[in-house]
Amino acid sequence: MKTKSYLLGLVLLSFLTWSCSNKDDVSTSQGSFKVSMNTNVTNLTTAVTAITNSPGYQVLATSGTSNGPSMVKSATSNSGSVFSTPLDTISLAAIAGTYDYKASKYKKWSPAFFNFFSKTAASTDFIVRLPSSKVTKPGMLFHYSPADTLLVNNYVIDVSNYNYNFGRFLWNYDMTSTITIDNIAAGTLSIQTSRNKTNGYQYQSDFIFADGYDAKMTISTGDTILSDYTISKAGTVLFGEKFTSIKSATTTKHRENQYALTIGNVLIERSPSKGNNGLDSAKVYVGGVLQTKATVKFIDITSKSDTTEFSIVGHNRDLQITFDDGTVQTVSQLLGSTITDVRTLFTSLRQVYFATNIVDWVAWDVYMNKENM
Repeated sequence: MKTKSYLLGLVLLSFLTWSCSNKDDVSTSQGSFKVSMNTNVTNLTTAVTAITNSPGYQVLATSGTSNGPSMVKSATSNSGSVFSTPLDTISLAAIAGTYDYKASKYKKWSPAFFNFFSKTAASTDFIVRLPSSKVTKPGMLFHYSPADTLLVNNYVIDVSNYNYNFGRFLWNYDMTSTITIDNIAAGTLSIQTSRNKTNGYQYQSDFIFADGYDAKMTISTGDTILSDYTISKAGTVLFGEKFTSIKSATTTKHRENQYALTIGNVLIERSPSKGNNGLDSAKVYVGGVLQTKATVKFIDITSKSDTTEFSIVGHNRDLQITFDDGTVQTVSQLLGSTITDVRTLFTSLRQVYFATNIVDWVAWDVYMNKENM
């Protein structure tokens, strides 16, 4: 009997120990949400600061008022004599080579762009070498200044992939390039975009900075609207926001289908509920563990012009979080000025004036005037 009592006591003690340990684990998991969020915000701020101070950010931050693809589409739409077919292509093979900027003898802007670039070497890539001042001020790219003769071609764009199919009201564009400034790597930019009647508008751009940070965005329209923004490094997501809305055959407007916000190991998501057309309440996960004591309220600004996409990046959505200790903060409050930098980063990644004002203009120049080079 004593032996049986002893064994029974050990079983009960083991059970109680496991039970207490399990409760402690759950309690620790629930209590870690606020700590994890603050740590993740600090990591994101560090990353964004590094990005905005990098040479690669100078590439993205370049602004302008015109762009290459629009100019090309305008030419194909308004001048039937330029191309013999309704669909034409500028391929990498058609523009391959190394091209150096040279100060033009013309004192005013001239449509003869090839006066500003000359082919200096053969290459399987499309390599453009020009002064950095002509990149940071793209409006001056094809304008002459006497001081241009003193400029050094210290900005090198190596385009390893380029394919541009275009016609009336449609296009398919694919470009990958690496950028070097003063012999220092700035990063790699990739863009894939298309537009047609069947699938609508599709856009994806990705900039991998020299220090490994990766900013990527995807936008699509049509019956399914998608916006997806991600900042990561070495496969770890530091910030991510994804929004989808769907328009069915029985509805006239898009209806939100899914939303997810990722900040480090914190995930806040809202998905379609089962059995009706609504959405479940938002769920919060830390390291994959559901936080049962935290709640999230969605704050949408419906007065914004674009109400087909609601996102923090898009300025028309915020999330109010009630943490497990009862304190309340919005995501914008948590991120502070960092969210402004994140928005600017993705705006630049969508506009990519560097590509449209420099790469595409020079590619168009070479394509139209390659026999004269």
